[in-house]
Amino acid sequence: MHRSQRFRHRSSRSVAVAACLLASATLVACSGEDGPQHSVDAFLDGWRSGDLNAVGFVDPTGTKIAAADVAKEIKSLSGELAEAPLKLSRKGDPEIVRNTATATIKVEWTLPGETSWAYDRPLRLTQGRDDRWQVIWEPPVVQEQLTSGDRLGLRRAPAPRAGVLDGAGEPLVAPRPVVRVGVQPSKVTDVKALARDLDAAFRAIKPAITPPVDLSSLAKRIDEAKPDAFVEVVTLRDEAYRQIRSRIRDLPGTKFQTDELDLAPTREFARAVLGTVDPAQADDLEKFPDRYSPGDLVGHGGLQGRWDERLRGVPGLSVIIKRPKPDGTVESTDTVVFRHEPEPGQPVRTTLDVTTQNAADAALRGQRRRSALVAVRISDGAVLAAANGPGAAGENLAFTAQVPPGSTFKMVSALGLVERGAITPDTTVDCPKTVTVDGRSFKNSNDFALGKVPFHTVFAKSCNTAFAALAPQLGADGLAATGRALGLEGKWEVGLDAYTGKISANGGATEQAAASIGQGTTLVSPLAMAAATAAVAKGEFIPPKLLLDPAPEPAAEPGPELKPEAVTAVRTMMREVISTGTGTALRDVPGEPVHGKTGTAEYDDNPKNTHAWFVGWQGDVAFAVFVEQGGSGSGTAVPIAERFLRALPRS
Repeated sequence: MHRSQRFRHRSSRSVAVAACLLASATLVACSGEDGPQHSVDAFLDGWRSGDLNAVGFVDPTGTKIAAADVAKEIKSLSGELAEAPLKLSRKGDPEIVRNTATATIKVEWTLPGETSWAYDRPLRLTQGRDDRWQVIWEPPVVQEQLTSGDRLGLRRAPAPRAGVLDGAGEPLVAPRPVVRVGVQPSKVTDVKALARDLDAAFRAIKPAITPPVDLSSLAKRIDEAKPDAFVEVVTLRDEAYRQIRSRIRDLPGTKFQTDELDLAPTREFARAVLGTVDPAQADDLEKFPDRYSPGDLVGHGGLQGRWDERLRGVPGLSVIIKRPKPDGTVESTDTVVFRHEPEPGQPVRTTLDVTTQNAADAALRGQRRRSALVAVRISDGAVLAAANGPGAAGENLAFTAQVPPGSTFKMVSALGLVERGAITPDTTVDCPKTVTVDGRSFKNSNDFALGKVPFHTVFAKSCNTAFAALAPQLGADGLAATGRALGLEGKWEVGLDAYTGKISANGGATEQAAASIGQGTTLVSPLAMAAATAAVAKGEFIPPKLLLDPAPEPAAEPGPELKPEAVTAVRTMMREVISTGTGTALRDVPGEPVHGKTGTAEYDDNPKNTHAWFVGWQGDVAFAVFVEQGGSGSGTAVPIAERFLRALPRS
């Protein structure tokens, strides 16, 4: 290269350097592999990965620090955030002052619950004798209030849990007084006698405690406790405690503590529908480690479980500084470096009516078999009550049972026959003791026979043989078409799992005969039958609804208007069931006339094994009663219906 060319080349490079290093003391770094920005980026990459070997470090005094030591301290300083997702970035180019530079870095943590915590930190660098830029390491690089030995910690604050509301917007679950019954070991004189007396008292509480209080381990718990400890035996609602107060108050060793707990109006109140709220269980913590922490309240089952996230809100979260103690342990300080306030939960508003639900629960209270009672408001489809008997053990049979409806389905068969003009209530039909269809014999309950009588009579008396003989007039899918017009097999949603039914269709002669009396492959739930009964009462199917807010989506559409003359005929016949048929026990129930249909549904090949059913309505309330393996509808389900109706308020 010619000398003048080399001179011009050196001159141009000097101009470039001069552009970077002006006479002013404060400058912005130019890009380049040996600039401070390169060291900043390498530091951020190493912070993320935990490998800082590509970066040189010195402390504020200029003493060199091993990269591995810096990586270890960053992890230590991060404390409980060490595994949290972290995003690091450089904001612009570093500013240079002679042989030092300052960069601004952005630190963004993603905390539990997807909470974001972001802040800027200055990162200082110094230029060594080899012209390489080294990071000046100090704990405030991670967070400005950190010092050597500190840790970042997390502190959660639960959000106020919202309530489940009734149809009037009032909380169904609210603080209610309770009494914790316990014993003080040093005061107990005879453990066996104490356990015996407590057990007798607890068993005397009405309604009965389900499950019963288990006292089998009481002696062991007393033996293992401190002499002055309070060994809790059971927590009773105040009204239950008052029933047995005189029996247990003076027992040697008994102690009592009053408290308030969030509870439904009664112990059994819509229990399977509402669900429960309990401390987080092991499987909750394992399944949702980022959502729950030990001690959190979690909804289980029913609405509390289905809508737990909405009800529980978003817990608050604080980042605090933890400092080492002289003994080497770490303790939390009151220094809060970030706070995200709790977001209260949102309530869930239902259509439940407290009085109607209490009546339904009380009606099933003495039923040991699995049972359910659903009540629906005819005018708008609102579910007023959904009760499950003690034998259901928390299962929501009211919504999810998949069982044959038995003779309650004659309501559907009769509607289909009258709609098609195949019959009228006054048409004379035969009701023999038995009838054979395609080789299968059908008979009536207790082998009764009515002979030739009007159709409304065989409906009221629930004659199987007459319906089996009439089934061909419905056609292969006529029964299914009528059932669908009443909402069965529909796509409606209520906010909880619910079975809308499956109706027999396109079967042979035997299946058609069986389906006409609610047997065969037809299956329903109590909710589905209550909604179908309400459709007959109204003359149009209105989709049942349990939730008002949030309203389930997609919203279901009402069914077609039923033929007035047909539905009027079925209503009249359902009234006759009560006045002269299989439901006469309901004739003297106060209030408006009761309409209904009994049902006895076989569920296997043994005709002695039957479910008990009753569907009906009074005023604006339609309902369905189901008792698994309950025998006859008139013998088991009708008395439950009577208890329910008598407990309803009269306007």
